[in-house]
Amino acid sequence: MGSDRPRELVAILGTTASGKTRLGARLARRFGGEIISADSRQVFRGMDVGTGKDLDEYVVEGERVPVHLVDVADPNDDFNLYRFVTLFRRAYAEIRKRRRLPFLVGGSGMYLSAVLQGYRLAPKKDDKIFDAELRSLDHERLKRTLVEMKPDRHNKTDLVDKERTIQAIKVAAGEFESAAEYDEPPNALVLGVRFDPEETRRRIETRLRERIDGGMIEEVRRLMGEGVSRERMRYFGLEYRYVSDYLAGESTFDEMFAELNRRIAKFAKRQRTWFRKMEREGAAIRWIDGPDYEAAARLLDEAEFDHA
Repeated sequence: MGSDRPRELVAILGTTASGKTRLGARLARRFGGEIISADSRQVFRGMDVGTGKDLDEYVVEGERVPVHLVDVADPNDDFNLYRFVTLFRRAYAEIRKRRRLPFLVGGSGMYLSAVLQGYRLAPKKDDKIFDAELRSLDHERLKRTLVEMKPDRHNKTDLVDKERTIQAIKVAAGEFESAAEYDEPPNALVLGVRFDPEETRRRIETRLRERIDGGMIEEVRRLMGEGVSRERMRYFGLEYRYVSDYLAGESTFDEMFAELNRRIAKFAKRQRTWFRKMEREGAAIRWIDGPDYEAAARLLDEAEFDHA
């Protein structure tokens, strides 16, 4: 993922609550860029508070930084990795055509890997071939595959036996082909925003309280009133799963808050694991401590960019 040729993309990744979005907006404003979101839930319209979709973060010095792949699907729509990559490539080409610098910003590991590692995807793989490939793997391998694909959005029962795990992988893969082959990815400067785990946990709890005060419970109630099912809420995971359980009377407010806070912290740990996996596979991530704008800007100043 590294090269001597000029950079064509800046990627900014980090765990949840790391401040990467605001950092990306400030950098894009300074370096003449536009943001492409790599967040698997912010693609959905109406899912704002629970996903941390604060569009004001994209306003820098009174100007709104253009952002792509936010609010591009309805909550009941199927949105998979293939669709993300298709929309990413379209937005990326349009930004480059305008001679501006694309910034890929987010924390969804599969989305980031698909772009930075150049996953070659197909809209649908032959069901019989895919089924045979899955059945050739042992159950432990299948479980690891499902957890990687859906870090906090699979049901525990999906891991109970091999047949259920295979079916869950088929649903998760939905229509996209896993990356057995690769296309040439953009030559990206990849910046990672990190905190120590204890600080991450503190930031997660603070942000969770802010989201609840900001109307997260009301948002989930509204979505369910608009026809988004409990099952669909559980599919979205984290905030939507546990708040919908609370609204259904399956937990108290305190139980919901404590479990959700714990689950988000576990999700952040899995994100860190995914980023380490990316590094093992060749991603040269330049880590900065916290969303340090000056440190990040220096790295961009030192890089050579190809503005098409």
